[in-house]
Amino acid sequence: MARAQGARARMALAFETTYGTPPASGFTRMPFASTTLGAEQPLLNSELLGYGRDPLAPIKDAVTADGDVVVPIDAEAFGFWLKAAFGAPTTTGSSPGPYTHTFQSGSWALPSLAIETAMPEVPRYAMYSGVVLDQLSWQMQRSGLLTATARLVAQGETVATTSGAGTPAEIDLTRFGHFNGSIKRDGSALGNVISTEITYANNLDRIETIRADGMIDGADPSIAALTGRTEVRFADSTLVSQAISGTPCELEFSWTLISGESLTLTVHAVYLPRPRIEIGGPQGIQASFDWQAARDATLGRMCTVTLINDIEEY
Repeated sequence: MARAQGARARMALAFETTYGTPPASGFTRMPFASTTLGAEQPLLNSELLGYGRDPLAPIKDAVTADGDVVVPIDAEAFGFWLKAAFGAPTTTGSSPGPYTHTFQSGSWALPSLAIETAMPEVPRYAMYSGVVLDQLSWQMQRSGLLTATARLVAQGETVATTSGAGTPAEIDLTRFGHFNGSIKRDGSALGNVISTEITYANNLDRIETIRADGMIDGADPSIAALTGRTEVRFADSTLVSQAISGTPCELEFSWTLISGESLTLTVHAVYLPRPRIEIGGPQGIQASFDWQAARDATLGRMCTVTLINDIEEY
C-alpha cells in the first residue's frame, strides 16, 4: 500500500479565463516548499432534544477552501505569483530576451488561478478552482533561504484519481538569495538594516452567497495594503527624524544575480512611525519601524515591481 510523501508531491498552476473554471491546458509546474491549501467542511452538532442522551446526526456546514503556499523567490516562477497579486504586467523586450515585466499596484481586476496539488502514489489529484491571491509576504535578512508565503482564497476543490493538468510546462529554477539583496532609501543605500518583513495584501472580500454546493461566488479585492517591519541598528537619526516630521520616503528592495536576472520592489511613499528606542543592555541598540505605504500622488500608485528574466510572457 502506497503512502503519501511530501517529497513526491507536485503542484501545477494555470490562469483561468472564467472564474471557477480550470482551463483544459496551459498549466506550469511550480516549485514550492510547503502548502496548507485545502478545502474543509465542518460538522454542526444537532441541537434537537427529546431523543435521549445520545445526539442525533450532525449537519454539514459550508465549504471553505483556502490556505498558504510557501514558494521560492526566483527569477521565473515568482512572476506567476506577482501576476496573481498585482494583475498582468507590462512586458518589454525581444527574443531571445531578456524581458522586463513591470507590475503595478492599484488594479481592481485580479486574475483567478487553477492550482492542482498531486500525490501520485495514493493517487490523489486535488484541483482548486477560482483561486485568488489575498496576501504575499516575505522577509529580507542576512542569511537563510529566501522564500515568500502566498495566502490564497479558492472557490472550491475537486479531487480525482488522475491529473486534470495534463503535462505541465517546465521552467528553469534560478533562485535569488539573501546575499543578492539590497535596500535603498530615496536612491541611496540604506545601511544598518538587520531584517525587513514585507507584506502586500489585497484584502479580499469573500462573496458568500447561498448556493447548493456551499461554495463562494467570488473574492473581490478591496483597499490594498503594503506594510513592513524594518529592524535597524541605531546609528543615526535619519529614520527617526523622518518619522517625527511625517514626510514619506521611497524604499527600494532588490535582488540581482550576476547572470542578469533581477527583482525590484519600489515602494513610492513610505511613512514611518515614531519608534521606541530602548536600551536593553550593553549590546548594540536596535530600533524597529512598522512602516506603511500609501499612494504616491505623482505616480498614482503605491508600488512597482520589476522582474527581469527570460520569460517572454506571463
